[in-house]
Amino acid sequence: MYYVLCMKKTQLIDHFVTKDGKTFAGTHVILDLWNCVGLDDEELINHALRQSVKAAKATLLHIHLHKFQPNGGISGVAVLAESHMSIHTWPERGYAALDIFMCGSADPLLTVPVLEKHFKPSKVVQEKWYRGMVYD
Repeated sequence: MYYVLCMKKTQLIDHFVTKDGKTFAGTHVILDLWNCVGLDDEELINHALRQSVKAAKATLLHIHLHKFQPNGGISGVAVLAESHMSIHTWPERGYAALDIFMCGSADPLLTVPVLEKHFKPSKVVQEKWYRGMVYD
């Protein structure tokens, strides 16, 4: 947490969101993509993550991807100023599991169409959670 001295008062500066009458740390989207293409393609996954971050209006700090052998599955994370995106792929099943958590003004729901465009799933299962909900 960062504290700023302002006119002899200490104020907490954070990136919590207030939306629809709720205050929370950020939005967490859990995404399952089925019957996908390109799940063993490191370059495609890197590009899809970068385009997703851009669509969400988030700030990319770093991407790290690791390709497993022999099946070519890839696990990776895009570290963001607003939190993170992670991906784990099972090419042999055509399945990708993504975790997209963003705070501030970034919108993780805007990543979904970008990911669908790149991986062409026939089935998408999506859940949305508000993390760090403030209850008065």
